[in-house]
Amino acid sequence: MLRQQQRLVEQLRTAGIQDQRVLAVMGQVPRHQFVDEALANRAYEASALPIGYGQTISHPYTVACMTAALLENQSHAPARLRVLEIGTGSGFQTAVLAALVARVYSIERLALLATRAAQRLQQLKLRNVRLQHGDGNHGWPDYAPFDGIVVTAAAKGIPRPLAQQLTIGGCMVTPLDTGQEQVLIRLTRTTAEEFCHELLGPATFVPLLSGVAFGVSP
Repeated sequence: MLRQQQRLVEQLRTAGIQDQRVLAVMGQVPRHQFVDEALANRAYEASALPIGYGQTISHPYTVACMTAALLENQSHAPARLRVLEIGTGSGFQTAVLAALVARVYSIERLALLATRAAQRLQQLKLRNVRLQHGDGNHGWPDYAPFDGIVVTAAAKGIPRPLAQQLTIGGCMVTPLDTGQEQVLIRLTRTTAEEFCHELLGPATFVPLLSGVAFGVSP
């Protein structure tokens, strides 16, 4: 697995990921532990993989790109950042963030995925993660504001409650569904009421849904 993991890191570097901190963590977090055992031999392929319930573990490049975009231009060192993740999924992106920042708060609407992710993160002894089974569209006001927010599902527009939970100078990396395509953007809160956004490139994500689900069907 280690050789496959290092090969993946080189592919990420060739694809344009330059943040050495992100590359190092991508070479350390065991992606094979975040997929079903039957798919473990494909864990270090440059592709998204199914995790059940209509969800996927994101493409490694997507995870690395979103993480690097979140860390770029932050006023605080990564080890001091508090980050909110919307859509825990398998827990892989959560684990990557947890290896880089002070605290990760992650929300997953599907109870079974939330439970599995919690078990995997506990096995890796990641003590700086707090998980919630809930509707990510509302964010997590009890722990706001956040230095960064990562959204792992595509919304029709930027959820205002999430934007309002950013610190001044904080940023949110999120995919948006324009109706014709999906794009990845970085939204930075410049003042209490003003935001600026940057287009990071095309994206492919499952849709951001409202509500919570406890059973198999979302």
